[in-house]
Amino acid sequence: MNFPENLRYTKDHEWIKIENGDTAIIGITDFAQKELGDIVYVEVETVGQTLAAETVFGTVEAVKTVSDLYLPVDGVILELNPALANSPELVNTDPYGAGWMVKLKVSNPEDLNNLMDAPTYQATVS
Repeated sequence: MNFPENLRYTKDHEWIKIENGDTAIIGITDFAQKELGDIVYVEVETVGQTLAAETVFGTVEAVKTVSDLYLPVDGVILELNPALANSPELVNTDPYGAGWMVKLKVSNPEDLNNLMDAPTYQATVS
């Protein structure tokens, strides 16, 4: 399994990466996509909304289950990855790259310090 060092992780298996300043990219981890199986649909109806950390911002549907997606930190959902509309399987094939889910304007970038680093997250799922 892959645990990129430049990301922060949540107990709910989301990852977050600051892209520039206070803009972040969020997705689900390699562990999460393997547990879910083949992803068939990603739904995010919260674009433009300000949400608190640990709030559900969308759902991911796999062949056998639907799972909520939780926001790692407070912020405003800026956009949903447009590629997921036609290719939700990108979450399976490239969870840390082309399979990202949303971009977020982070309310307080310091909040990322409260999330797990790669070795800590790896220890929780190993």
